[in-house]
Amino acid sequence: MSNVAPFPVRLPELDAVIPTFNEEHRLLAAIRGGDRSAAEELVDRTYSSVFASLFRLCGDRDLAADLTQETYRKAWEALPGFDGRSQFFTWLYRIGYTTFLNHIRRPRLMKSLDDENAPEMPDSAPAADEVLSNAEEGEHLRAAVLLLPEDLRFTVTAHFWGGLAVKEIAAIEKITTVAIRKRLHKAFSLLEEALGGNVEEERQ
Repeated sequence: MSNVAPFPVRLPELDAVIPTFNEEHRLLAAIRGGDRSAAEELVDRTYSSVFASLFRLCGDRDLAADLTQETYRKAWEALPGFDGRSQFFTWLYRIGYTTFLNHIRRPRLMKSLDDENAPEMPDSAPAADEVLSNAEEGEHLRAAVLLLPEDLRFTVTAHFWGGLAVKEIAAIEKITTVAIRKRLHKAFSLLEEALGGNVEEERQ
């Protein structure tokens, strides 16, 4: 790690745009050369998307901020092993998603969704209709998504909440784009059943 620029600790602005593939390669090369300003720029350019994805998963701004910082910490530690064949944000999303799962799987957080003593999720999450069409209650949607089987849950959240293209998810999962679309179709069927028919599949 001595040849990788240190992880920036400052919070970046949240209105930056994810860099292009060529810009990423330039920044990553500079980071591996120890350029801290390049590290800060890459965080600036990806932070808002990582934060938004985690916020949609957990529904809590403070927790999303903590998970985002943890995601970047883990990414910086693993950066020497990043081969650059996928987009940096795609790689980051997978780390963030795993960080979120590790958080909710901690024993102190394992509560039944039907537990009357379980804390309610806040209502300040992004509107559900920005994620899946015509789902009326964001918190019910989030709960239903998180109860999907692991492969379907990752595919749905990566595509709709992380903004990853079908081909990017297929590359991560090492399966075909047809298989990913089948996952999405199956996930919509399960969500429609769980939400009483209020979910419509997004037509590609």
